[in-house]
Amino acid sequence: MSNKPTVLVVDDEPDLIELVSLTLGRMNLNTDSASDLAGARSKLADKHFDLCLTDMRLPDGDGLDLVAWIQQRYSDLPVAVITAHGNVESAVRALKLGAFDFVSKPLDLGVLRKLVDKAIKLSDRSSTISLAALAAAAEAPSTGSRLMGQSQAMASLRELITRVSRSQAPVHITGESGTGKELVARLIHETGGRHDAPFVPVNCGAIPSELMESELFGHKRGSFTGAVADKRGLIQSAEGGTLFLDEVADLPLHMQVKLLRIIQEKSVRAVGEQREVPVDVRILSATHKNLAELVAQGRFREDLYYRIDVIEIRVPALREHAEDIPVLAEAMLHRLATRSGAQLPRMTAEARAALQQYPFPGNVRELENILERAIALSASGIIDVADLQLRQLVPAAATPSAPTEFPLAAPAPSPIPPATIAPLANATGAPLEDQLETLEREAIVRALEQTRYNKTAAAKLLGMSFRALRYRVKKLRIE
Repeated sequence: MSNKPTVLVVDDEPDLIELVSLTLGRMNLNTDSASDLAGARSKLADKHFDLCLTDMRLPDGDGLDLVAWIQQRYSDLPVAVITAHGNVESAVRALKLGAFDFVSKPLDLGVLRKLVDKAIKLSDRSSTISLAALAAAAEAPSTGSRLMGQSQAMASLRELITRVSRSQAPVHITGESGTGKELVARLIHETGGRHDAPFVPVNCGAIPSELMESELFGHKRGSFTGAVADKRGLIQSAEGGTLFLDEVADLPLHMQVKLLRIIQEKSVRAVGEQREVPVDVRILSATHKNLAELVAQGRFREDLYYRIDVIEIRVPALREHAEDIPVLAEAMLHRLATRSGAQLPRMTAEARAALQQYPFPGNVRELENILERAIALSASGIIDVADLQLRQLVPAAATPSAPTEFPLAAPAPSPIPPATIAPLANATGAPLEDQLETLEREAIVRALEQTRYNKTAAAKLLGMSFRALRYRVKKLRIE
């Protein structure tokens, strides 16, 4: 009996079945075929397959019905669909139903071979990837412990990651700043069929708009002033792997058009280049903004929204699974102490209780910052409530000048009124410049915390430009 993987091809065109069978035979794969839904269901019930490749239009029904049927009964079996050229709606519907990927007619055999190769790798890998394995990967030290926890929210998130990692569908990850959206994207990549290819993260909000096209698509030498050599773009650097577009809502409208074409045509053209070249990447995206609202406001293209939001994953805020905070805190303390070479500190029961009651507007990222500061402040090696310095800011609409203190936190020093700065500097002997930098640092940190670390919103709150805030953050060495 052959140990070669077997592919079921479902189509009512004998010529297409023959073409696919010859192509897969050269890849050392076995093929079997069915001409309709009934025949496909019968073969799937009688025999093991490693991949099902089905046409959308069959004599006795729709290929999407077969996709849904396979998802219900053989969820570990990757299924890909053959669509008419340009029929984007059908492809998106298939991906939403759980299809692994799609290929358009007339068949591009190069694209077909890549699709089949990834599907077979995924089928082989599915026996080793499980929820338990994913949980172990999520809790590894290198991940920052951001998916640790036994709460229902985190268990559901890990289960969803396992499911979407078996597909090639675009995934859009939502959630507040600091929840670990990039970690979710990395886990989808690492547990999927593209795990042995590059994972390329791109922060769309950090690239100046005038450089974005060159950074993403690359450029030819001499295509513009300063282009002294050919440059490969970030999209091509992710060839065969995953492109993660973080803060995708910050993409300018003209770049949204170009990204849509890449997703639909699976090709890219560098700046100054005359021809397009094929590109094989899976698109994952994330943002803390509401894309649907941006679409309604005309600030994000509706057609692109539906292409990148085929599957949506929402990462819960830390306050939504507060029962995981003690476990997260212990893991973070261990990692931070190991990194700094310090002795592992112990946290009091009161400190743990304070953390569980704190709302964490900055989520897991804020928890890590709080613990890092607490390690530095705890001289005795024991972290108590006072060492945490938990504070909750008054909403922007409120008028009091001093922040509202978190009930379980140690009292924080009141802001220094401008009129008292000079006398205080003279009394303490501290240079005036240091006093001003301290005040400025506190104001920026508070604005960042209040806006959940959204620099654009924080700059607006502080009455300065985004570039000015970015400069001050760098100058003052604010993490």
